[in-house]
Amino acid sequence: MDQIARTLDPAKFRDPLATASGEARASVALRALETLWFNTGTLCNLTCRNCYIESSPRNDRLVYLTASEVEAYLDEIARDRLPTRLIGFTGGEPFMNPAIIAMLQAVLSRGLDALVLTNAMKPLRKLRPDLLSLRQRYGDRLTIRVSIDHYDPAMHEQERGRRSWAPALDGLIWLARNGFRIDVAGRRFTGETEASLRQGFAALFAAQDIAIDAHDPVRLMLFPEMEPDRDVPEITTGCWSILRKAPDDVMCSAARMVVKRRGAASPVVLACTLLAYDPRFEMGTTLAEAAVPVSLNHPFCASFCVLGGASCSR
Repeated sequence: MDQIARTLDPAKFRDPLATASGEARASVALRALETLWFNTGTLCNLTCRNCYIESSPRNDRLVYLTASEVEAYLDEIARDRLPTRLIGFTGGEPFMNPAIIAMLQAVLSRGLDALVLTNAMKPLRKLRPDLLSLRQRYGDRLTIRVSIDHYDPAMHEQERGRRSWAPALDGLIWLARNGFRIDVAGRRFTGETEASLRQGFAALFAAQDIAIDAHDPVRLMLFPEMEPDRDVPEITTGCWSILRKAPDDVMCSAARMVVKRRGAASPVVLACTLLAYDPRFEMGTTLAEAAVPVSLNHPFCASFCVLGGASCSR
């Protein structure tokens, strides 16, 4: 019975304007494009147990972006004087993209900040000299966010596979020892309280002499689990006052993501980092075309952003 209760009602998240019960669905206007994300491609050196984007060594549904494609969007930001300050790179594993260093150079040389999400394993290791050069030139304007799913090695490897803990920790330690601005992204999949998780990470950081405040929600982000088939409430316009939240609290009020689909002639702009494969959230090929409201018409809108209170951006 519990499994049946947890299965998503197929009537939900179908109409962009109304919920299954006929109430007005919530939407979020783009307040300002503060963060632009680039999915550098879904290929990854790992196959994690519950990867929301299904990244793996074989998944190339989102192909590698090129430096020139990234620069075209940076040009649009400059030309239209958009208020964008942070450029994020996600994947897959961004350091597998052959153009990642050129992309970072393009971002940082324009005075923008860069954030890279990584598992800090072999792909990063191969680029350590290039990263040291960027660190020397641009300092803390480059942030590396390392995915450490849990402070316990066995729990981390339960999600990321055997022999994934030691190289990830080695990468995190190397970044710390070399003065990079680093954050960590963990996950709330064990049923522990947030306080317990943060205390566990604090002990790990202390043991490894890593200067991250585990109680800072930016330096250690703890993301809720995303299960597309799990039943979650739909978000109505009335939920804002009930939950004491506002549309501006949600990630898509200040961010968009660029992807390039396999076989496509050009990249497209999506509503956010979480909905890479849903065509309903494809918003055109330019940032101008994507500056329209987003209907919260997906389970992740509820479970991750509104009810989970999470955001990929800082």
